[in-house]
Amino acid sequence: MKNFIFQTVPVLHFGQGCLAELPGQIAALRAFRPMIVTDRGIVDAGLIAPVQKTLSEAGLDVEIFDAVIADPPESIVRDAIAAAKAAAVDIVIGLGGGSSLDTAKVVAALAVDGAQPLTDIYGVGALARKGLPTILIPTTAGTGSEVTAISILTTGETTKAGIVSPYLFADVALLDPALTVGLPAAVTAATGIDAMVHAIEAFTGRHAKNPVSDMLAIEALKLLTAHIETACSDGRNMQAREAMLRGSMLAGQAFANSPVGAIHALAYPLGGIYHIPHGLSNALVMPFVMQFNLEAAAPLYAQLADALDIPRGSENSSEARAQQLIDYLEGLAVKVKAPRKLREIGIKQEATPELAQAAMLQTRLLVNNPRELTLADAQRIYDAAW
Repeated sequence: MKNFIFQTVPVLHFGQGCLAELPGQIAALRAFRPMIVTDRGIVDAGLIAPVQKTLSEAGLDVEIFDAVIADPPESIVRDAIAAAKAAAVDIVIGLGGGSSLDTAKVVAALAVDGAQPLTDIYGVGALARKGLPTILIPTTAGTGSEVTAISILTTGETTKAGIVSPYLFADVALLDPALTVGLPAAVTAATGIDAMVHAIEAFTGRHAKNPVSDMLAIEALKLLTAHIETACSDGRNMQAREAMLRGSMLAGQAFANSPVGAIHALAYPLGGIYHIPHGLSNALVMPFVMQFNLEAAAPLYAQLADALDIPRGSENSSEARAQQLIDYLEGLAVKVKAPRKLREIGIKQEATPELAQAAMLQTRLLVNNPRELTLADAQRIYDAAW
């Protein structure tokens, strides 16, 4: 077996009501002046209220930055860094979906004296040192950002770039499924499929796949596929919400160590150019990229089909078994009413060449894909997805 490295957050609290642990975790990090990084949707939905109440009852004054938007641009990240410095905060709390958590990680990294410029830390391993302590609290079950060392930002009009560094790992991930109860069905579906993609791509990654990430990916996929329909149809079902959040977390730990591939590479332009939510972008291209990957990944897809106990057909080849996995996942997407074609969300077919060109810029991701993908391949995949 080849050598491998596995990293994750040092402290992880999971379970209904664990939000109450927040003041103790802040104290354990010897911090006194927290800033919450979030978005207006979280504020308007009332999800920030229990966090504020918990902190105020502990005697903590809280700075709030609530201007994060989906696919956060550099300008908002810089504003958040400036707000953190002006308030002299000593710990950053990310609260929300992936955009808020990704922003919080970068704010914590750069809101310190002598920090690098934001433009210098893109890529793998460019961030030079740890910044402020960070606690991340997800309110969706999808990105797994609370347990990853990755932040994705919008760097121009339409482009996204990743910051990858072990210094971005949170000090504490606090996962309370009660905070996900109000998530609408459409968001539950998209973020749930996003987490499934994390598990699938971690399991089939070309370079860093390892026994620990494999174990996590399989367990994540079992939880997510078994509970996504209930979570979408009965959003107050705590067992389903808990399973989805746990599955998202496990998938996050898996792909934090065995990075994602072409599904994400082709999803990013949909978010960058058309501002399609990331989970939905992944859901739209997932079956078509998997179909393309069959040539190289069929044995691995077949293993996942076996792990999920998908009924077998008359054909027993790994390719047939892999196709059953793709068909099963597509069937789930239909059941949770996720859009299945680019045309359904208003994208014109003549846009696919631009999408393909943009996808090929995601070299950090494409290198992990089990099958090499060319510009012509990307164009064909988008055309199939249209």
